[in-house]
Amino acid sequence: MEMTRKQFLQTAAGIATVAAVGASCVGASKGKPKRGVSLYSYSGELGCTMTMEDCMVEMLDMGAEGIEILAPAHIEGYPNPSEEWVKNWFAMLEKYKLKQGEYCHWMDSRLHQGRELDAKETVDYMILDMKLANRLGFKYGRSKFGVIDETLTPVKNWQEIVKMALPYAQQYDFRINPEVHAPTRLKSKMMDDYVEFIDKEKTLPWFGIHFDFGLFVNKPTPGMMGMYKATGETSTVINKPEDIVPFLPYVPNMHTKFVNMSEDFVETTTPYDEIIPILIKHKWDGYLLSEYEGENKNVPGYSSDQVRKQHVMLKRLLGEA
Repeated sequence: MEMTRKQFLQTAAGIATVAAVGASCVGASKGKPKRGVSLYSYSGELGCTMTMEDCMVEMLDMGAEGIEILAPAHIEGYPNPSEEWVKNWFAMLEKYKLKQGEYCHWMDSRLHQGRELDAKETVDYMILDMKLANRLGFKYGRSKFGVIDETLTPVKNWQEIVKMALPYAQQYDFRINPEVHAPTRLKSKMMDDYVEFIDKEKTLPWFGIHFDFGLFVNKPTPGMMGMYKATGETSTVINKPEDIVPFLPYVPNMHTKFVNMSEDFVETTTPYDEIIPILIKHKWDGYLLSEYEGENKNVPGYSSDQVRKQHVMLKRLLGEA
């Protein structure tokens, strides 16, 4: 009896095959993960007690390589920053030894009350971001589709949108990667649809997937419980670390989402000590971008301290310390 693709991926042979194929794709190649930081981690202080340059100073001190920006929030004059702003952007990257890790943008389908944007309207907005990302030197996007339910199923016309956007992605040397995070199950129709579309249309490297470590939370804090209840989950362990393996060829970068670093440098909600070794074993070499979403973000210095502690942990797990 012929196996379905889903059944194949669930076998040891399937996992090994995907990992091998991935060497010529987007997310799996020689090397190991690189450390970076999303400016979102400092959202409670950025623009208040910290400037973008202050954040870059922190990243340099931690030895982070890549930076993620949220385009509308962090680019002055978005979507048309001045030449002076762009010049300063590149000067700061050089000064603080940072590379453009990821450009976060939104494919907002609900800009108009009472109707969703059609594919052409959505792509027109995407082109603005692709042009700007290219101008700022970003090659990878964390691209946020509009969603239609609590489990983050994308809008119904997402495939039409992507097909229409692919020529522009190639033109502007920009990779579109919709984000997948909790409470999405990796073993689900939604994820099957993503992978089948990518394989059928041969979209790599221009269209892949972005993962968020929130997928692997196993000890949620009280503030996270509402998300699970809203989706009707009966278990707070939605995905196991090993579930990530078949998807690695499709995932160029990930968010190392975290909410609480302990005093002994352990993230208390997510099994980092299981996830990172899997990435190393399969020679995944994308950016791990810190995204702090814990409490006390508005307390001066608290976010910075949490991010620093996370990078102590990541250095240890990556064999850098």
